[in-house]
Order: sequence, then structure tokens, then C-alpha cells
Amino acid sequence: MNMRNNTTVTELILLGFSNNLKINICLFLLFSLIYLITIFGNVLLTYVVFINPHLRTPMYFFLVNLSFIDLCNSSSAVPKLLIDLLSTYRNISLSACLIQFKIILLIGTTECNLLAIMAYDRYVAICHPLHYPVVMRWSVCYRLTVFVWLFSFMTAVMPSFALPLLLCYPNQVNHFICEILALLRLSCDNDDVRVKEIVIFCFSLMTLFPPLVFIITTYICIIRSVLKIQSARRTKAFSTCTSHITVVVMYFGTGIVTYFGQSAKGSANRDKYTSIFYVVIAPMLNPLIYSLNNTEVRRTKVAFKKFPWQ
Repeated sequence: MNMRNNTTVTELILLGFSNNLKINICLFLLFSLIYLITIFGNVLLTYVVFINPHLRTPMYFFLVNLSFIDLCNSSSAVPKLLIDLLSTYRNISLSACLIQFKIILLIGTTECNLLAIMAYDRYVAICHPLHYPVVMRWSVCYRLTVFVWLFSFMTAVMPSFALPLLLCYPNQVNHFICEILALLRLSCDNDDVRVKEIVIFCFSLMTLFPPLVFIITTYICIIRSVLKIQSARRTKAFSTCTSHITVVVMYFGTGIVTYFGQSAKGSANRDKYTSIFYVVIAPMLNPLIYSLNNTEVRRTKVAFKKFPWQ
């Protein structure tokens, strides 16, 4: 029988991945490299968009916002992870843990909604090109961006205040971040865990599936429209969507596996390793995916590299 000390905790210990020093050093070097690539890739992509007048379009405006979100997502967890990998006492206060949890929740929800807005941008550009300058004018883009952040805060962070967590000893979290399913395993009231799981499931359903359904519907319309145009233009139209589709599949796929394929009583290690992808790996891959699949961005980067010698 699992005995639990009902004394509430004020501090948590993140177990991370291993207590082996050699393994932790290797992980520290690996995650440090990934974090540096993440910062460099997203900052460089943002700079490339700003210095190239041809890239000052709504599509790249939203891409810059995505880069900012990726930087926030990675920075909310990786610096703490790097410190813990070289520490013997990986403590974090309960208040700091809850702040980290809410930041990751806000960033994740904002990225889902932003990807939906980016899909709508592609839909208007491909299906209604003549109306694109009016529909996606700059004032609309700014308002959509503000709406995405405010809407994500109201639908993600605000409801989390109505889901109080009373955690008991042992205060060890088998994770490298303050993830909600990992924290639920420390709940003082075992009967209350099932109720919170249902609430989290419903919240995840409302957060992930509306933007995903919207994106799928949008691309069905795009595919129908593209199939009606000439083959030469068809290839160009599809090429502008491949990067976005790749990021959508990668991000939403991981989110669905995390919040619909697991529970508080499920595999803690599986939950932890799945989180690596959307917190650490995805922010690094996003700028690479958009750069490799975008001819205009690649040309600007080449010109940028040649500039000092011209």
C-alpha cells in the first residue's frame, strides 16, 4: 500500500533523468547545444525577416511571433534543467513550480492558436489571393496576435486557478519540469485525482481540438482550391504550406500523445520523455523547418553571409 505523508509541501524536488554524474554531464552538453541552436535559429530567423523587405508580409509576421513563442517555451524550462543536471539537490519552490507550469501552459496554448491563425493566412492567400491585402492587412494581423495571447490567457491560465493543487510528501516529482500530470501524482487526496484528470482531459480537448479541426478544415479548402489551378502554380502553392503542416503535425501530435494517451497513474517516464519533444526539441526544429523549406529565407541568409565580403 502506498503510504503518503499528508503534510502539505512548500518545496518540490525535480528528479530529472538520472543521478549518474557521467550521464548528467552528457545530457548537459546535449541540451546546452540544443538550447544554443534554438536561440540562434529563432533569433537569426527573426533578424532575416526584419532585414529583408520582401519578407515583411503577414505570413512572416506570424512566423516571427512563432519564433518568439519558441524562445519563451524553451527558456521556461531548459535553463532550470541545465542547472539541475549539474546539481545534487534539484529543489524548486511550490510557487515557482506553479509559475513555470502556468507559463508553459500559456505558451503551449498560444502556439496552438497561432498555428490556426497561420493556417487561415495561407487559406486566404491561396484561395482568395485578390482579397488577401484587404483581409490580412496589418491592422488585422496586429489584432489577431493580441487576440491569440489574450484568448490563450483567458482559456488556459485563468481556469488553472480554479484547479488548486494540494500536494503532499514525498515531494519528489519524476519529471524535469512542473508538468500537471506529474504534479497530480503528489496529490494529497487520491479520490480527487480522478476528478482533476477528467477536468484536465476536458480542458485539453477544448484547447487542442478546436484549432486542430480548424487547421484541418482550412487545408481541405486549400487542397480543393489548389487542385483547380495549373500544375506550375500548384507546386508553388503547396510549397508555402509544407513547413506549416510539418510543424502542426509535430506539435499537435505530441500534445495529443501527452494529454490523451496518459494519466496521473500512467507511466511517469513516458510522460517525461514525451515532454522533451515539445519543450526542448520542437523549439529548435521549427526555425530549421521553415528555413529549409523556404527559398526566400534561404536566399536572404546566403546574402547575409556574403555581405561582409561584398
